[in-house]
Amino acid sequence: FVFMNPVPVYTPTSLARKFNRCFFLGKRNNNYPYLMKTLLWVFISILFTFSSFAQDSSKLQTQKISATEINKLSNREINKRVKIIAATNIVAYGGTMVGLYAAWYKNYPQTNFHVFNDVKEWQQIDKVGHAFSAYAESKVSMELWRWTGISRKKQIWIGGMSGAFYQTVIEVLDGYSAEWGWSWADFGANIFGSGMLVAQELAWNEQRRQFKFSFHRKTYNDPSLRQRSDKLFGKSIAERFLKDYNGQTYWLSANLKSFFPKSKLPAWLNISVGTGAEGMFGAFDNTGKDANGNINFNRTDIKRYRQWYLAPDIDLTKIKTNKKGLKLAFRLLNIVKFPMPALEYSNGSFKIKAIAF
Repeated sequence: FVFMNPVPVYTPTSLARKFNRCFFLGKRNNNYPYLMKTLLWVFISILFTFSSFAQDSSKLQTQKISATEINKLSNREINKRVKIIAATNIVAYGGTMVGLYAAWYKNYPQTNFHVFNDVKEWQQIDKVGHAFSAYAESKVSMELWRWTGISRKKQIWIGGMSGAFYQTVIEVLDGYSAEWGWSWADFGANIFGSGMLVAQELAWNEQRRQFKFSFHRKTYNDPSLRQRSDKLFGKSIAERFLKDYNGQTYWLSANLKSFFPKSKLPAWLNISVGTGAEGMFGAFDNTGKDANGNINFNRTDIKRYRQWYLAPDIDLTKIKTNKKGLKLAFRLLNIVKFPMPALEYSNGSFKIKAIAF
């Protein structure tokens, strides 16, 4: 299973879940979260760099891959590359899981496997984030396995479902921890994220619909809301980026040219549907309790609501360039929704936003 699992990719929501545990349930360590954040995001950059290099060196481009190109590699070369990727997975995945267990799980009591129903938390935005995380992990993993030259279906299934597998391992650890529990909602979101990638590869050999992410920092004039936000989500931009669901938006971005190849539409033009939520100052409701269980924050007067967006987008990977540096930059930045005007639907009405991000 380790050979089949991806090099882990941490995204804002999956990181937020772990940071919440570190800040609210475990022993506070002000330096550790920032160290972890830095190391993990550097790790993501390394993964994308390796993936980009691998595609360029083997000339196995995502949309132009063929059996002939794969067959250019000898069995010896394929086996060598498989060993490289397998070794990378073993070291990175094993090290990450050991670190994760040491940092969080070992400090909490263990119990029999049990289920925790968190489907109503954070207006389900954390569930969308789980799908996004699994999709991103699977995408990077698939590109790494593509480089090995193994058959197309093996690339898709091994790499494509590995994001869900990795996330499911975390759910199993949760299931044996007294502080949390197995979440069927999280599991379903993980399967959906990886499944979306696999289905598109099998159907079209490309990702015509991509998951994307955007973030904007929320500010409040009310002193009690500022204090509550600082406590829940942190004061710095980095902490808010990782933990504040009120400022996170997740998008499904579809490439129009891929669906209408004979049209004169520019290859980089996408149309995106996004979702987010606001008014959340607690996981289930807008109340907070102190260590003794007494309510010390109560703003149930603030409505918690979902937001839906429709906006144009840009697929940076469709911009043609021969410069490897730009290709890498475009690949890195393409997980972020490009700031554009948007139509928002929330609280039963529509509104136009000059820039949605």
